[in-house]
Amino acid sequence: MNTPEPTIDLPAFLNSLRHIVGEANVLTDGDLSAWTHDWRKRVQGKALAVVRPATTEEVAAVVRTCDAHATAIVPQGGNTGLVLGSVPDESGTQVLLSLSRMNRIRQIDSDNLTVTVEAGCVLQALQNAVAEKGLYFPLSLAAEGSCTIGGNLATNAGGTQVLRFGNTRDLCLGLEVVTAEGTIWDGLSGLRKDNTGYDLRNLLIGSEGTLGVITAATMKLYPQPTSRSVAWLHVNQLDDAVQVLGHARRLLSDGLTGFEVMGAFARSLVVKHFPQLNMPLHEVAPEAPYAILLEYASADDDATTQDRLEQVVGEAIEKGWVTDAVLAAQLSQAATMWQIREHISLAQSQEGLNIKHDISIPISRIAAFVAHTDHALAQAIPGVRLVNFGHLGDGNLHYNVQAPLGVDAASFLETQEIRINTVVFDAVLSFGGSISAEHGIGSLKAETLPHYKSPVALRMMRQIKTALDPKNRFNPGRVLPRSVEAGQE
Repeated sequence: MNTPEPTIDLPAFLNSLRHIVGEANVLTDGDLSAWTHDWRKRVQGKALAVVRPATTEEVAAVVRTCDAHATAIVPQGGNTGLVLGSVPDESGTQVLLSLSRMNRIRQIDSDNLTVTVEAGCVLQALQNAVAEKGLYFPLSLAAEGSCTIGGNLATNAGGTQVLRFGNTRDLCLGLEVVTAEGTIWDGLSGLRKDNTGYDLRNLLIGSEGTLGVITAATMKLYPQPTSRSVAWLHVNQLDDAVQVLGHARRLLSDGLTGFEVMGAFARSLVVKHFPQLNMPLHEVAPEAPYAILLEYASADDDATTQDRLEQVVGEAIEKGWVTDAVLAAQLSQAATMWQIREHISLAQSQEGLNIKHDISIPISRIAAFVAHTDHALAQAIPGVRLVNFGHLGDGNLHYNVQAPLGVDAASFLETQEIRINTVVFDAVLSFGGSISAEHGIGSLKAETLPHYKSPVALRMMRQIKTALDPKNRFNPGRVLPRSVEAGQE
């Protein structure tokens, strides 16, 4: 028989938290929406309290106190997640643990090419700090001015540089983590080789705060590239884009650092909502089916780098894959090209609520997947608009669905999301893909996961969760659905 949880003594509990982190850092009244409202403004949760520790020891003490009072914890970084994994539910019984005050860069080791940084450090702040030392941290996301390293690790964030440098997991050498017992695991190794047992680091990365609270990490750094060259290309079909990708890989090898694809409707939203951004080739072919943003970085001088990229583009035009192309003539033009790509998500928000899909498909099957799924959705919902863009270089598409013109976006989301998700996710499964490439599962996809994950995998995941968090204190209902957490899979 399960032992019943003790009834919480709320005043005593809150006083204990204030004793740990200070009265000003336990928030219970006023507008808490910055912590309880998700990034996409889909859900307004309710927190028992927002607690803001400043040290790892304070995090551990908060976890022990929450455990003693049978209270669940929702860890949060920059609250930029897209799958409802870092906001409390509506019960008002969960503590929102904000890591935002833990934002120090503890050490930059230039000889070892590593940086040790706290979980609440904003990604852009880390990029800038290492750049001042002549070094490079390659993780790059549209939300890099707000997202934090802890959140990046908890979701194994991807971004635009995965093709060359991998996901956040591939950039991490060590972690510092507070366990469900309120103990501290110091795994902040800067070693690139450490074969001393189970890989706890990789187990915690991507676990979305369900197995432990990441408080700091040691991350890989790289020398700053000497030069970069960026090109914007138009192609008539995704098959051609895949051919260009293979061609660029053969000629540029590891120097190919970015390969993004953007459908015509995705680009049109940027033109509509951010007209100050100068869209390349817009006057030549504004409705080109797809645009490619290609970046090449090397240790050569600027002229040599530009010449190499010109060769790749020129040969792609000769082979008939590319219809139009322009190479950035200066850094400001290259920056604008990247801003256009990064503003697609913002433009979608301006257009209205939409149904997001962060999927991955084998690159060789992406064109067939898109043709199949475009047709299936058009048959199911005539007039539906598809915002298709993403990281073609690593097989990750943001295959999003916007309501038909004249249809209220909120009601479309409410009435059509399950139906559309089923069409898209079933197609993803049939083409050998994944329903989450870089955003995670959170609570948004938790109940869907059992339909697309094997029972064996779910059972193993539950066993890990039970072993590391036996009382289910950390982020309950995220990643694993409630039924699986309870052993009912």
